[in-house]
Amino acid sequence: VQLQASGGGLVQAGGSLRLSCAASGRTFGRYVMGWFRQAPGKGREFVARISWSGRNIYYAGSVKGRFTVSRDNAKNIMYLQMNSLKPEDTAVYYCAAGPYGGAYEAWGQGTLVTVSS
Repeated sequence: VQLQASGGGLVQAGGSLRLSCAASGRTFGRYVMGWFRQAPGKGREFVARISWSGRNIYYAGSVKGRFTVSRDNAKNIMYLQMNSLKPEDTAVYYCAAGPYGGAYEAWGQGTLVTVSS
């Protein structure tokens, strides 16, 4: 599977953005999908994960209650709705795909989110 992340941009604190991750390949629905981010000068960190069915979802504590991950297997797209954005959410956001119980094996190129104070 190949992934393409999009939707990043500049937003003021308190604003919202929706990221998309478009996947190619016919097996999208079999993958666990995830969002990660990397802030300037920091390592990559987990943001959210969604199972192939969409029924099992996990969030990092720092985004829980503000971010919502979803997927549309018919369209091969995963989304990350980000509300109440904070300057500390500024990062390059990456989407990833992997088999259940395994490591992520495909990564998108990243999309930059900048939150101004």
